[in-house]
Amino acid sequence: MIGKENYRKRVKKMKKENMLEVIEKELEKHLDEVDFAIDWNTKKHQFEVIVVLFAENKTQEAIEDEEGVLSEEEVIEFEDAILFYTNEAEVIDKDEYLTTIHFDRKKGLSREWIRAFAIYLNEVVTEGQSDLLDFLTDESIEAFELNWNDENFNQRVASFEKETFVPYPKY
Repeated sequence: MIGKENYRKRVKKMKKENMLEVIEKELEKHLDEVDFAIDWNTKKHQFEVIVVLFAENKTQEAIEDEEGVLSEEEVIEFEDAILFYTNEAEVIDKDEYLTTIHFDRKKGLSREWIRAFAIYLNEVVTEGQSDLLDFLTDESIEAFELNWNDENFNQRVASFEKETFVPYPKY
């Protein structure tokens, strides 16, 4: 005989995780001191992973963003996003994103791929945090942006021998 509490625990364990849940867990585990958010567009079957970097602007230099807005704030906030999408026919301005990633809505993404993604994104933002601080202190550096290298990332994920896929969420 199973008590109600044990039954609830078993049912909860049996519930399959979806891609967004696994991505969130891996990002929480691997992103060192970086704020992030996941923004899900259910109608388009897309979601963005948004990362935010902060840096102290000690000299309160006037910093111009890509829209031409000047800021002299003490703390600079830099935001970038990775777009995950399912519809290859959709017109996407890839320059608006750090990178874009197409995935199969029925198959989802593998846990191994998601883990590699979180680890690599952490490396990108860690290097980016250092570059942002250099940008704020070195007048010879004219622009700042995060740098994602598709070739480097694809080499990492090409070596998986076995993959366990997690599905795209149903709503």
